[in-house]
Amino acid sequence: MRIMSILIALLVCVALYFFIFERDRLTAGAGAPVVEEAAETETDTFAPPGLKEETLTKAVHVVATHSVARELDSAVILRGETQAARQVTVAAQTAGQVISEPLRKGAYVKQGQMLCELDPGTRASTLAQARAALAEAQVGLNNAQTLSEGGYASETRVLSAEAALENARASVATAQKDIERLEITAPFAGLLETDTAEFGTSLQAGTECATVIQLDPIKLVGFAPETEVDKIEVGALAGARLISGKEVTGRVTFLSRSADPETRTFRVEVEVPNTDFAIRDGQTVEIGISSAGRLAHLVTQSSLTLNNDGLIGLRTVGADNIVDFMPIEVIRDTQDGIWVAGLPENVDIITVGQEYVSKGVLVDPHFEGAAQ
Repeated sequence: MRIMSILIALLVCVALYFFIFERDRLTAGAGAPVVEEAAETETDTFAPPGLKEETLTKAVHVVATHSVARELDSAVILRGETQAARQVTVAAQTAGQVISEPLRKGAYVKQGQMLCELDPGTRASTLAQARAALAEAQVGLNNAQTLSEGGYASETRVLSAEAALENARASVATAQKDIERLEITAPFAGLLETDTAEFGTSLQAGTECATVIQLDPIKLVGFAPETEVDKIEVGALAGARLISGKEVTGRVTFLSRSADPETRTFRVEVEVPNTDFAIRDGQTVEIGISSAGRLAHLVTQSSLTLNNDGLIGLRTVGADNIVDFMPIEVIRDTQDGIWVAGLPENVDIITVGQEYVSKGVLVDPHFEGAAQ
């Protein structure tokens, strides 16, 4: 049994030797296919020119689609924030102690409504004194003019009396104006962003009484890049979506003519109604501004390719089924595909196989949706 095992092992070794090292000699008898392959190669090499060109110009199979341009509303999309239409810090213009009860922040005030009232102090006496000085100056001027007409007073005395009269009038006006400034009123209708000054607070000229903001209408402020600013016009319809999901509409009311020196962008303002004050100052907002429509094609992202110069575009089926390359401009990226411009109104776009052909190559296109 041991001898049989050794013989079997030797036979297996010999078989492996011939199979591995003498394989070419064993298959020498099957030379016909090799000769035939060589003959075929030789036939291709020495084929007539017409036959060789026919072989080299064999059409490449690709998949294409018929695309028709559609008018796309090329809206300009900006990100920005909401801003109050007006915001003013109302300050005292004269010194005095507050004698009015404070209004709390969030309260709605009308235009001209009193916010802070100051103690008049001795201002009434000052006004009465100024009026008495005015009456005295008027009498002095009359006497000087009478004496001057009789030759008993010089012209200089008359001029001095006139100056004294004007000073008295200025004193009266100043006293009246100081009394009017005792009541600090709202310059426009809006909401109080801060409490008014507390009762008993001593205010000096320039001290804040309250801050008033106007939220109806409210402004949506964004910044347009240089590439998009020419598409925006004052008065254009605009829509916006707040971070909360609420959508509003309005119109462009301002477009800056001067770029921000740091970002090279242009300020754009859109005014929208806000009667219920639901939109607050400083909220993030996405603004879409309508502009003139453009003809565009909706293509899949996988259809895009680059040519040898690095330009992005599409390979299309041209006349006589010859491949052409057309540069494109990407307008908008959506979930359904990419909207591109720069193509004819009707074009056959290669969607499968565009990476294996180049401009000038003959193709055999199979169109999507066509019967097999």
